[in-house]
Amino acid sequence: MDACAELCSLAARLAREKPTPRRFLIELGTDAAGIRTGPFWFLDAAVGGRNVFSGAGFRSELDDGTRGQVRHFAGIVAVSARIGPGLTRWLSVHVGRDEEGSADGRLTDEAIEFAGLIRSGGLALSAAPDWISQHLCARSGG
Repeated sequence: MDACAELCSLAARLAREKPTPRRFLIELGTDAAGIRTGPFWFLDAAVGGRNVFSGAGFRSELDDGTRGQVRHFAGIVAVSARIGPGLTRWLSVHVGRDEEGSADGRLTDEAIEFAGLIRSGGLALSAAPDWISQHLCARSGG
């Protein structure tokens, strides 16, 4: 199983636990990017988290050639759930150096969109794994 498929499996497991949408997003960041849930989460986010699921499987336009795209996506999701999409995007561009139009910039945009859909109720938790598969995973991995 590639890393993107593992992310889908994790999202399915978390959705079955029936957390609130915000808790789902934060736990996705914890379980897939090592971003703690407590008051010092921002320290983990500031160093970029850690690769829990290292590997490939992302669509080519979202793949920067590293093995950390799960960490990137889940970390952005968790940060966006806490501080909102605008500040998250700003930090990603100006601190994380994720240029607009780059693979990481596009993955950031996908993460912020995903977090917004989950938070607003526009995407049910049970549909999250399919969304990830359809929007992020390469056809062979999703």
